[in-house]
Amino acid sequence: MKLRQCIISLFTLLASSANAQDFYKGKTMPFVIGFVVNNGYDTYSRLVVRHMGRHLPGNPLIVPQNMPGAASIAAINHLYNVAARDGTVLGMVDQSAPLTQLIEPKAFKADVTKFAWIGRITDNAAVLYGWHSAPVQNINQAFEKELIVAAPGQSSRALMTFLQNLLGLKLRILTGYRGPNDSRLAMERSEIHALTQPYSVLRAEKPDWLRDKAVTLLLQVSVDSHSDLKHIPLVTDLARNAGERELIEFIAGNSRIGRAVVSPPGQPPERVADLRKAFMETMTDPEFLSDIKKLDLDLNPLPGQDLQAFVERAVTVSPELVEKAKNLAGIKE
Repeated sequence: MKLRQCIISLFTLLASSANAQDFYKGKTMPFVIGFVVNNGYDTYSRLVVRHMGRHLPGNPLIVPQNMPGAASIAAINHLYNVAARDGTVLGMVDQSAPLTQLIEPKAFKADVTKFAWIGRITDNAAVLYGWHSAPVQNINQAFEKELIVAAPGQSSRALMTFLQNLLGLKLRILTGYRGPNDSRLAMERSEIHALTQPYSVLRAEKPDWLRDKAVTLLLQVSVDSHSDLKHIPLVTDLARNAGERELIEFIAGNSRIGRAVVSPPGQPPERVADLRKAFMETMTDPEFLSDIKKLDLDLNPLPGQDLQAFVERAVTVSPELVEKAKNLAGIKE
């Protein structure tokens, strides 16, 4: 009986593999990127695009398609409502998608729990860092001295406002900059004192700043510590009680989603399984790993099933907590 079951399982597996081979062969798969070119999300997306196709049966061609707009809400709504649901579309959206769904639902035409989450490339160890001549050289000093922070994006503006209101940090938040490059130039001109970026991006784009101590790392704006930054406090370390910690984890917890690959909802389970398997194989592909090393990027993969479970937990919070967080972040509908 056991031998018969093994034979049946083997034939089922072979048939599934053959069907996938036939399905993907010759296909072109769009990879929807919810950000502009040369953004950190874009860099990770194009790495997956370059390597994942050869790990799918039939070796389809995966092509990047940038669709920026409203902190990737345009891409989220497209993937959820427009894109094909047959296993031929992938994408990468803002790590804060679950949070955005809860605190800004009007523009959000999707349910993140129904997406097929394919896998995470790395979590996002973001840091708040300041110029070497800034008046604040330790995050605790920001409780007494003003720290002028650039917040060019919607997410960074909400996070800085949240920390200002919850903890009493003396932050002056400037929002007129177009992105990290403009913000860094402003910091060199002493228009601002600090800004937030993923640590891997800062390390890759401005290694001289770190080497020459042109900047000071003030705070890890994430819930998990980066292996290189054990000496830098986490944002959760600033919580003074359990209630504040819960609020901070709610706002900053999406750093665990990081740079993740997603696919539309309602797909055949076997297609989701194919995509997740190909993704995890890509994460150990020697050519992919070589590119990661060349670009000096972080890599901390998480399988799709585990990522799916985390996203589902991320949106399972009380309405009272959501409302309190919205008020602290200055978000008004």
